[in-house]
Amino acid sequence: MPTSRTGRPPTPRAPKRPVAPRNARENGVLGLYTRVRRGWDRPLTAYYLILGGSALITVLGLVMVYSASQITALQMSLPGSYFFRKQLLAAGIGTVLLLAASRMPVKLHRALAYPILAGAVFLMTLVQVPGIGVSVNGNQNWIALGGSFQIQPSEFGKLALVLWGADLLARKQDRRLLTQWKHMLVPLVPAAFMLLGLIMIGGDMGTAIILTAILFGLLWLAGAPTRLFAGVLSIAAVLGLILIKTSPNRMARLQCLGATEPQSGPVDCWQAVHGIYALASGGIFGSGLGASVEKWGQLPEAHTDFIFAITGEELGLAGTLSVLALFAALGYAGIRVAGRTEDPFVRFAAGGVTTWVTAQAVINIGAVLGLLPIAGVPLPLFSYGGSALLPTMFAIGLLIAFARDDPAARMALAMRQPRFGRKRGAGGTARSGRPAGVSRRWNTMRRRASAARSSGER
Repeated sequence: MPTSRTGRPPTPRAPKRPVAPRNARENGVLGLYTRVRRGWDRPLTAYYLILGGSALITVLGLVMVYSASQITALQMSLPGSYFFRKQLLAAGIGTVLLLAASRMPVKLHRALAYPILAGAVFLMTLVQVPGIGVSVNGNQNWIALGGSFQIQPSEFGKLALVLWGADLLARKQDRRLLTQWKHMLVPLVPAAFMLLGLIMIGGDMGTAIILTAILFGLLWLAGAPTRLFAGVLSIAAVLGLILIKTSPNRMARLQCLGATEPQSGPVDCWQAVHGIYALASGGIFGSGLGASVEKWGQLPEAHTDFIFAITGEELGLAGTLSVLALFAALGYAGIRVAGRTEDPFVRFAAGGVTTWVTAQAVINIGAVLGLLPIAGVPLPLFSYGGSALLPTMFAIGLLIAFARDDPAARMALAMRQPRFGRKRGAGGTARSGRPAGVSRRWNTMRRRASAARSSGER
């Protein structure tokens, strides 16, 4: 038997286990599925989906606002980039709000609930004061800030209802009061109806629908029974029918569902039909960025409520499906954050924000596709409008903060190695206090020594 240099017989090595043969299917489809499933279940998946999805939607929205608003700006004797610059300014301010909200602790978010609600109610009341409130497209829901800048307080009412409602329900759940229906409804439903009344006085039914969806989302997360849902939904449906019947404009929008001609009888369905024309002319990959025909005065509100139609015309089916996929990923991540947390406030707030963003996206896209009546709501993070963009980006910052606050996500973030800094710098020092080069040589010597001891040498 051959011996080693020390004169001792070599240590026998364990035989290698035979590798089981794998066919191409297991290495291909099943392997890809396993890797995707493993990556999907990682703690930081929701964090990256919210951060990346919202960033992509906002950037793509800026591009489409610039493309869709040029003709409108020129028709108003303004520079072609007028609306884009205002949206870019709003996106910059919204980014600051998003970063601030993503770094705030949960206690500070809860402390801001009542001030934001009081401020929203005050501004929504101020809208109805003559000389202060401004009417836009028949809706008295704006306040002029000077120059060309205006603010729509009802957009901040959505954020106020989410934060205040989440804090209220979380405190009641801590006291085990949500098992009684009166504690579940009061004062949440009366406060929501107060906000709805202030919005409907100005005639903005689209925002009222979103606020109602947020209310239903909070009640569902609080565990409201089916009969309670049926009762609240019945009241909302009756009120909605009354408001539609008493408004010729809303009746006309309802009659344009499925219209294929701009003049469908006595009703003018110009906007709805030309939105379908824009989507139909886009094809698979679109006519090209900036090459839309409908934005040349044919499609009203091309850069606001119907920007999704211009996206379909210029970027085609591929562009619209990409936008839908980004909103689906954002909605999934919000549901995942709400479902995996043990903090009741985080669950209610994350669920409320997710309901807000997804419901508004569904109503806007459904109206453009002709499946829902035109409600006059913008596409979140995508359409032109700083009043809608700022509270939405703050709400996305809430989701990011909640995703980071998950224990598994905190641990994963803490274990990430810094890309730059002392630990990897050439002239820095390691945690042991030695210079980086000395530390690397020392670790190399230790590895060699441990390898020698494992082979039987002493």
